Amino acid sequence: MDRIEKLCVDKGLRMTDQRRVIARVLAGSQDHPDVEELYRRASGVDPHISIATVYRTVRLFEEAGIIARHDFRDGRSRYEEQHEEHHDHLIDMKTGQVVEFMDDEIERLQASIARRLGYRLIDHRLELYGVPLSEHEG
Repeated sequence: MDRIEKLCVDKGLRMTDQRRVIARVLAGSQDHPDVEELYRRASGVDPHISIATVYRTVRLFEEAGIIARHDFRDGRSRYEEQHEEHHDHLIDMKTGQVVEFMDDEIERLQASIARRLGYRLIDHRLELYGVPLSEHEG
């Protein structure tokens, strides 16, 4: 049983065969797939899965806090497993590739800004959008 399946069971979600397939596809994803890509991958495992089932399952997993939804300005909601360790994202505007990163300096700066403005930072999302440097830039 993969981590997403275990979280579903721990949260009391009924795990149908199709939900298991979708959970396994999500758990095995190294990227941040949208629903259409999840459907393509899941239907490759079980051709009886409908796109409506994928939409419903993704919404259920998101509401249960098992997966996180991201909107990276490409008009598609994309999903990843909810991680215990915080990370941020850099989105390649040419390819759509999403690079995950963690930077202690950025984390300290954000907390410092919140304190300076009279707040204690409890959560944040940082998304950077860029294009690859050309050979002449550096």
